[in-house]
This record gives sequence, C-alpha cells and structure tokens, in this order.
Amino acid sequence: MEEKFIIRDVDPRDAGAIAEIYNPYVTGTVITFEETPVTSAEMRTRIENTAKSGFPYIVAERDNRLIGYAYAGQWRARSAYRHTVETSIYMAQDCTGHGAGTILYKELLERLKQMNFHVVLGGITLPNPISVRLHEKLGFKKVAHFTEAGYKFGRWLDVGFWQLTLK
Repeated sequence: MEEKFIIRDVDPRDAGAIAEIYNPYVTGTVITFEETPVTSAEMRTRIENTAKSGFPYIVAERDNRLIGYAYAGQWRARSAYRHTVETSIYMAQDCTGHGAGTILYKELLERLKQMNFHVVLGGITLPNPISVRLHEKLGFKKVAHFTEAGYKFGRWLDVGFWQLTLK
C-alpha cells in the first residue's frame, strides 16, 4: 500500500518538530558536523532566515506528523555563484526507506528549477551510502572528495560533493 503524505511550505511553527528530526543526527551521527543540539528558537531563526533569503524550505507530513524537511541555501557569497545552491534534506529516522525523502527532494529540485537556479550541490559526510544513493538516483554526480575535512566523535571525516545541473 502506498504511503500518503503531503508536502508543503515550512511554517516557522514547525521549528520544534524540525529540531526533533535534526537533533538525533547531531547527537548520534556524523551526518551533520554540528555538535550541539539546536533549540526550537534557533531552528525558527534558521527557517526565517532561509525564507528572507528567498530560498525554498519544504516539509513532508504524514498523519499530522512532520516526517522530513528539505531546503536550499546560498552556496557561496560571491555574486557569480548566485545561480548555484546547496541543499539539505533530513528525514525522521523512523521514516527513511519508504520513498518520502525522494518525493520531498524531487519537489525541492522542481522549485529550484522554477526559480531558474542552474546548479544544485549536495554535501555528504562519507561514508553515507543512503544519502549517496538518494542523490545519485536523482541524477547527481560526485564532483569532489575532501579528505579529513571535519572532526567529530574523535575521528576525522571525509566530505563529498554531488552536483546536479538543472535544465
């Protein structure tokens, strides 16, 4: 049976639920290089800053529960980079592997395309085969590999970048 969920624009009131999705990645994984859990207030500020910057920020909801979120942001500050964005996607850890993340990410990419962005970059802490699989399924190609770019939980971590050119 196909799972039913909705994708909608984020609302700043989603900050608490988004922090609940994100913080287990902060405290228990190397997927994010953040090392301190994020408060609801800080997450709300991040959501509002993304909106003020004009970038899309969307969420997936099932049975009135937020199960994932995805957004884009500025990749680099110089004006010549204005057509390139970096994306992030996080799913509740009990909601992975059911296709919601793929649909959520596809919607984000479609919005970026409609906004006339040219290149989308996804940075991935390595190893992370689930994220690599998701990006490659959506047409991203690996374009960079930085060794020992981050340090978390007592070990050095590599980071790869995957790129998608929107047409």
